[in-house]
Formats: sequence, C-alpha cells, structure tokens
Amino acid sequence: MVEVLGKKATRFGFGEGLLELGKKNPKVFALGADTAASVALNIFAEAFPERFVNVGVAEQNMMGVAAGLAVAGWIPYAATYGVFAAGRPWEQIRTTICYSNLNVKIGGSHSGVMVGPDGATHQALEEIAIMRCLPNMTVIVPCDMVETKKATMEASRIDGPVYIRYGRESVPIITSEKTPFKIGRAEVLTEGKDVAIMACGTMVYEALVAAEALESKGIGARVVNVHTIKPIDEKTIADAARECGAVVTAEEHQIHGGFGSAVAEVLVKNAPVPVEMVGIMDVFGESGNPADLMKHFKLKDTDIVRAVEKVLKRK
Repeated sequence: MVEVLGKKATRFGFGEGLLELGKKNPKVFALGADTAASVALNIFAEAFPERFVNVGVAEQNMMGVAAGLAVAGWIPYAATYGVFAAGRPWEQIRTTICYSNLNVKIGGSHSGVMVGPDGATHQALEEIAIMRCLPNMTVIVPCDMVETKKATMEASRIDGPVYIRYGRESVPIITSEKTPFKIGRAEVLTEGKDVAIMACGTMVYEALVAAEALESKGIGARVVNVHTIKPIDEKTIADAARECGAVVTAEEHQIHGGFGSAVAEVLVKNAPVPVEMVGIMDVFGESGNPADLMKHFKLKDTDIVRAVEKVLKRK
C-alpha cells in the first residue's frame, strides 16, 4: 500500500513555508489579491502585517508592485488563484519580471480541476505551459503539502522569478521532512524496469497507486516525481526512458504545452521511446465534486494503468 501520512491541501504548505521564511528573513514580503485566506497567505499576513499588502482584485498591478519591491531589494511572494496569478498578468510577468530577471516568487493556487464547483473559469489548466515558456522562469509543481512547503522555502534561494503551482483541495501527504527535495532534480519513488511513470503535482499519488496495481499484473513501474518542470531534470528522465523503454506522463493540466510536452521534449533529444500522456485532453474544466471531476477527466490511477497497458504494446 502507498504510505499516506495524512491529508491536507497543498496551499497550506505554501502558507506555512512563507511564514517560516518570514521569521528567518526580514526581506520576505507578501502580496495578495483579495484571496489571502483562500490561498493561505493570511498565515503570513497575520504574523507580519507590516510586510503584507492586499492590492485588491488587481493582479496586473500586483505583479508590477512585486517587481518594484524586488528592485528595492525585497523578496516578494505574490499569490492568488493560478488562473489570475499566471493568466491575467501574463504580460506583466513576461515583460516586467522575466525580461529583467527580477527576484519575484509567484504562487498559483487552486490549480487543476480539483477546484471543483468553482468551474472552468477558476480551474487553472494552462499555467505550466504559459509559465515554462518564459525565459528566466523556474516552474515548480509540488506533489503534496510537505513538498509545497519545501518548494516555497527553496524558491527564496533562487535569484530570479519562480512560479509555484499548488491546489485548494486536501490531497494525500506522501512525502516527509526527510524526503529529498531539490529544485531541478526529479526523485525516483519506486523502481521498475517495464515502464516509467512520470508525474507532477496531485498525479504523483495517482501514479504510485497505479504502480501498485501494475505490480499485481506483473508489470514493474518506475514512478518519478518530476516536481520541477523548469529547469527539468533531463538526466533522470532520459535514464528512466532508456532503462524502461516506455513512458507515461501524468498531469492535472492540459496535455498541450504542459508537463507531458516538457518530458517529450527531453525524450525526443535524448531517448526516443513510446510515450502516452494522461492529462486534460484539450477541453475546459467543469463544475462538480473534485473527486468526480478527476474521474470524469480520466485523471485517476486506473487511467494511468490503461495508459501503461497501451504504451507497452508500442515498445
């Protein structure tokens, strides 16, 4: 059985990580857009009100303020729903933050379909694609609350823009404080020689459950947690592809331009093997119960198993 150490929303990892950073570094500043409690920014705001500004529903302005703070020597963390953190101010992020390589950290909460009843307008399904294409931008998609806390804290050590994608719904905690985490390095969670399942975010847990089901069928799956989409760990990905001969990618995001595309870019250069992608298939989200939506959009462990069975026929 996959060892689950509890269940909590990844947004709280962002909030707790930011609070810890605030205690250690007086230069850490936080910016919100009328969603502080929803994205767990309130944890920092209540402890350090003098280092928190709510700009209101003005995300483009928030990125401009964050850029100015970075120029002045602060380490600003600007966070809101991923749709509004990445999509609405994309031009400001591109031209004001990334072009100047400013030290701004962006928190994109409420990612994926697990936002549930908020529906398509609030379900961020495209931000991996639009963030990873920006020069100078680091993109991190942690798998659980503990890893999100680590990512939030480690981001402060990077001198440049960082986008951290996390969610609202409680998800299984599958890592601990002792689990290795380094930005830019993927972690192999299970060994296997038949297929490599590469996943990010909420799909890492689904990949581990799928690997157990596959083991009962005599199929050895290597599960790789690729939490850093950019810079991506080309060596670990290519090594897994060469040794397993087939790859399945899993993401709670559009397959076009997203995590699967990033992995495919690595493989086409280094280790061309058959690939199947599990993700959102070029459609918008829908309103509904988060668990039901994961099934509806075929993002469950059973869907990963089917993708593995399909890709193995192509080896």
